[in-house]
Amino acid sequence: MVSVNNITVEFSGYTLLDNVSFAINPRDRIGLVGKNGAGKSTLLKILTGKQTPTAGQVVVPADYTIGYLPQQMAVADGRTVLEETLQAFAYLHELQNRIDRITQELASRTDYESEGYHKLIEQLNETSDHYHLLGGDNQEGEAEKTLAGLGFKRSDFPRATSEFSGGWRMRIELAKILLQRPQLLLLDEPTNHLDIESIQWLEDYLKEYNGALTLISHDRAFLDNVTNRTIELLLGKAYDYKVNYSKYVVLRRERREQQMAAYENQQRMIEKTEEFIERFRYKATKSNQVQSRIKQLEKVERIEIDDEDTRTLHIKFPPAPRSGQVALTVKDAGKRYGEQTVFSGANITVERGEKVAFVGRNGEGKTTMLRMVTGNLPYETGNIHTGHNVHIGYYAQNQDEIMDNKITVLETLDKVAVGDVRARLRDILGAFLFRGDDVDKKVQVLSGGERSRLAMAKLMLQPYNFLALDEPTNHMDMRSKDVLKNALMNYDGTLLVVSHDREFLDGLVSKVYEFRDGRVKEYLGGINDFLQRRKIENLKEIERKAVPETPKAATTPKEPAKSYEEKKAQERQLRKLKNEIEKTEARIQQHEQAIAAMDAQLAQPDAQLLYDDFYQRYEREKRALEQAMYEWEILQEQEI
Repeated sequence: MVSVNNITVEFSGYTLLDNVSFAINPRDRIGLVGKNGAGKSTLLKILTGKQTPTAGQVVVPADYTIGYLPQQMAVADGRTVLEETLQAFAYLHELQNRIDRITQELASRTDYESEGYHKLIEQLNETSDHYHLLGGDNQEGEAEKTLAGLGFKRSDFPRATSEFSGGWRMRIELAKILLQRPQLLLLDEPTNHLDIESIQWLEDYLKEYNGALTLISHDRAFLDNVTNRTIELLLGKAYDYKVNYSKYVVLRRERREQQMAAYENQQRMIEKTEEFIERFRYKATKSNQVQSRIKQLEKVERIEIDDEDTRTLHIKFPPAPRSGQVALTVKDAGKRYGEQTVFSGANITVERGEKVAFVGRNGEGKTTMLRMVTGNLPYETGNIHTGHNVHIGYYAQNQDEIMDNKITVLETLDKVAVGDVRARLRDILGAFLFRGDDVDKKVQVLSGGERSRLAMAKLMLQPYNFLALDEPTNHMDMRSKDVLKNALMNYDGTLLVVSHDREFLDGLVSKVYEFRDGRVKEYLGGINDFLQRRKIENLKEIERKAVPETPKAATTPKEPAKSYEEKKAQERQLRKLKNEIEKTEARIQQHEQAIAAMDAQLAQPDAQLLYDDFYQRYEREKRALEQAMYEWEILQEQEI
């Protein structure tokens, strides 16, 4: 268990965290939430020891392992993808060296009955067990499986890490952290660089993970699917809810309503008391009562109301001019970069008013297709045709980066506005939370979220009837994403959106095009329908591979018979494997019995326990059980 005790963090007189305390228990799944700047990332750094608090401490058990993925981190060059990922097993090399040293020492000794010799045997057994448990026999296989889950292709494994973008290199760092199997995982926005399939894989991985987890994310669906506890940082305080994000939102609203009622009651009491003091302050006959009321007010602990940012986006897209029935047709389109084919034979049809999503792994061509559709990129083969009276408004993934940094927010809109709308620019900016002096800020000083809002405001200045949006929610918090989603649902034009945010797409789109392995496939229905069908298809593929083909008579050559020596060797290997499984099962039973006995001790109200020693032994037994279970799973896979 990791204990956070009275943590306080101050910067130049400003208190970021104020006396924060909580515990992280084994198998906890914690979502750390709060507004930007609330101290979430700072708290993760304190948990890892990378930052020291102004006051308080974090208590971590001895030999406790923590894996930490920050939002930004230095990534190494000079190795291939697989070689860099295998660096996660550096500690296994140390274990192997220890095994070799002990083995050599045992070989050089002849005091077989001595206590020292027996201790060496025990050390060898323990170190060997630890080595096998952590995947020492299958390092490369575990690395390849994890990389594949995070979206890498087998052809990527021998490529240099320097060939990949920052987002893909962050995936390599995430793979390394997962392969180290720490007892506590700290993940800061882990889905930022992942596509839908990789997010799903990570969800499944984290659900089965044996250790504890604390993560920061703006992906509501990810939080709901992975976490079962939510800690909110607000005004420097930590509020602990033993539920996932969606349930936390309900409980938080109820708590705020109760807080508001208590605050209003206290304010009425204070007002009446102050009124009494002012009324009778100078009357000698009431002096004792006045002094009593003054002291009473001084002792009152004032109730504070949680500071809430009540500012809300007010987005409403202008009415879309009517277009032809078929807004977009793509026939047999293809795109290449040098020798590499991104996709080929793509066929897409979008009718007027349809809301369509492009999904797929990163690098499969979603953004490329969007740029081709909007006329920002040529295509090599096929044909792309927009319908009658279709006017496309394009929001690029890097839209916030390509604006002129030297001009102001107001000037940015004024450069593209025409007609009567120029008189309403300040109102439009106000709807996007640019108010008062905000409109005179230079673009270069805006945050990522502010730039995104400004880019979206530019898009609304013209009455487009076809919106092509590439990752529009990248820098938006949950509230802003909800507002944009509602505005798009009420938009009466045609929508084409690239996004990996399932919660944002859910209920918004009615058709999905998946970009995968150089092909583009159509799925009718929403994003959840697509995800369910993809899982079914994957299972069917597995079943097809698992079912052996029936050999044709007199045409299919028979497999050559194994020699007597080969059969004997195979039988010996199988017997050895079964013996290992039986030994591991016996260890599992021993640890389970020991834990059950200790649970029985804990259940006795009058038990006299030496708590430190007892709980250390209890934690050791639980870790040993987890290790034995993992080793048993690996042996079972080998037997299959």
